[in-house]
Amino acid sequence: MTTDTDDVALDEALDQTFPASDPLANTVTTAAVRPRPEPVADPVVDSRDLSRFELHSGPNVAFLRYERSAKAMKLIHTEVPGELRGQHVGDTLVQAALDSARRDGLTIVAICPFVRHYMHKHADRR
Repeated sequence: MTTDTDDVALDEALDQTFPASDPLANTVTTAAVRPRPEPVADPVVDSRDLSRFELHSGPNVAFLRYERSAKAMKLIHTEVPGELRGQHVGDTLVQAALDSARRDGLTIVAICPFVRHYMHKHADRR
């Protein structure tokens, strides 16, 4: 049950919140908005001597390390340099590895958390 005192306090609080054109109070700016970078279109290379798929973009190299056996491909670790992040480079590496394993009739063993997340998110592409 409300009292007249509560109603008066509420009316005073509402009066203080208008007009809507007043500057916002207690607003925190967390980061500048950056334009989204274009996806990297460089091809993925299977560097079998290093046991990794690589994507080179300028001086930067992103890679997905793997172990290949006669029946399986273990996808162990994905690394993408900061300069290439946000451009779906990790996704591109994982898809290249999945395509390669499919071509060679290998079973995928996803050890890398990023690879597991990608496979779960894109179950239709496996």
